[in-house]
Amino acid sequence: MRIDVFTIFPEYLDAPLRVSIVGRARESGLLDVRLHDPRATTTDRHRSVDDEPFGGGAGMVMMPGPLFDAVEAAEPPRPLFLLSASGRRFDHAVAAELAAGDGFSLICGRYEGVDQRVPDHLCDGELSIGDFVLAGGEAAALVVIEAVVRLRSGVLGNVASAAEESFTDGLLEYPQYTRPATFRAWSVPDVLRSGDHQRIARWRRAHALRRTVTRRPELLRRSLTVEEQALLDEFPDPPAPG
Repeated sequence: MRIDVFTIFPEYLDAPLRVSIVGRARESGLLDVRLHDPRATTTDRHRSVDDEPFGGGAGMVMMPGPLFDAVEAAEPPRPLFLLSASGRRFDHAVAAELAAGDGFSLICGRYEGVDQRVPDHLCDGELSIGDFVLAGGEAAALVVIEAVVRLRSGVLGNVASAAEESFTDGLLEYPQYTRPATFRAWSVPDVLRSGDHQRIARWRRAHALRRTVTRRPELLRRSLTVEEQALLDEFPDPPAPG
């Protein structure tokens, strides 16, 4: 998979993209990430990429010229997305959609925004990672890249990891525990140490359902089935501490 990112701060992305899952995917040849600075296409001595907005207003707006020139010079993989607060909400389904392709590209906005001719005539769409405003698109680009790359075949060491995570089947992930079995008087649920894999699977499903219903009910978008309610009854919440 090839991912191209257009940013006036490539150093913001360079170090994070060299470590952990993404870094290993790059080292193994599963991932090709290319960073492009639109300033490299400018010709004025200030390497200008922004200007005052027409109609007045606070802040500066990224000009279309450097972005168009940078994209046309790189010929990046499509689709090309502008990271924008007004874009399509990026979620697990979008990550899976992008992971199924051979590559995509991202434009990181800065300042008060990007000239509208960029999303209208250069990009294939816009993506938003949430209902909040960032100083620029670089942090969002890291989120999108990691969420997509970890779904690619061969990137995660354990193929079951991605299949059992939150949002994969519309549910939040069940609670996880590891050694020691007892820590400061708090013990791991007995069922997880029972060796009964069918019962463990039922426990995990029950707690994934309970977490989703309690914390993110909008993800379920339906009523619980009779079987699901029976699972919740089989594995009730432990009594609150104290």
